[in-house]
Amino acid sequence: MANPVLVEVWRGNRVESAHRGAVAVCDASGAMFAEIGDISYPVFPRSAVKSIQALPLVESGAADALDFSDRELALACASHRGEEAHVALASSMLSRVGLDAEALECGAHWPFNQDATLALARAGRSPSALHNNCSGKHSAFLCACRHIGLFCQGYSTFEHPYQAIIREVMEDVTGAPHDADNSVIDGCSIPTYGVSLRSLAYGFARMATGVGLAAGRAAAARRLFSACMSEPFYVSGSDSADLPLMQAAPGRIFVKSGAEGVYCAALPELGLGVALKCDDGAGRAAESMISAVLARILRRDEGLSSRLEELARPPVPSRRGEVVGEICPTGAIEW
Repeated sequence: MANPVLVEVWRGNRVESAHRGAVAVCDASGAMFAEIGDISYPVFPRSAVKSIQALPLVESGAADALDFSDRELALACASHRGEEAHVALASSMLSRVGLDAEALECGAHWPFNQDATLALARAGRSPSALHNNCSGKHSAFLCACRHIGLFCQGYSTFEHPYQAIIREVMEDVTGAPHDADNSVIDGCSIPTYGVSLRSLAYGFARMATGVGLAAGRAAAARRLFSACMSEPFYVSGSDSADLPLMQAAPGRIFVKSGAEGVYCAALPELGLGVALKCDDGAGRAAESMISAVLARILRRDEGLSSRLEELARPPVPSRRGEVVGEICPTGAIEW
């Protein structure tokens, strides 16, 4: 059975595009708060699970030993836009363990932020691995490897001991297997694993509450979420959809995008985790979906819910800036 259409893109008075998807919302016991579509089908969460992948950085003592602030912890969980502050902070993290951009195995690409790309091009420079949106996560991996005493070369490969540590953490938090059978290679060259939306939502509910996690892991999860919600710019960037979502309710909403239309979120005050996937991978539709889902969950806070509904319905502009349509969540996002 096909997943329902969750978002439509209107141009004038006609639907120009329609996007199907699935959504899971549950608590730390695994009880479902809401579900839409097939939430058992495995998806690759990609960057949406960076906060779980960052747990060993804190648990190992590396974050404390290197005197990392909330900004460094947020960048460890980030898909940043390659802005100057992001690049400088990733470089600083590496320098604390005697490394530089050459140690990164994530590859290089132009910044996702247009102004940052133009500034780099005007200066006659090419992007380095520090501009990769995953450089914060990779810098955190290297910092933890140095602190633990693991060799750094090949840290991104499935066989490296640090990736084995991450697999154990991911399995413990989500309750789902992470092994060679469901492993593929992410865009930044590390392994990513096929996991159901149900398991991902469960994992983020446990991260938000600490329920079912060892005391040290629960404390590390709280610290990472707190850092990300305190420094949302370093999790995302000035033109990222994640930034206004977390700014809409400081300290109340954690949200993280992943490639190909995946989003994970946590609402600590409600003890809920959220995971969704836009079937066709459209980022604009996934952004509308997560905004609408959060608005529904938080409907009792009318002011906040209204702001989230606004974010769920961005205008479709012409090249001259005229509003010619709207991206709209459908009535299927309801419970």
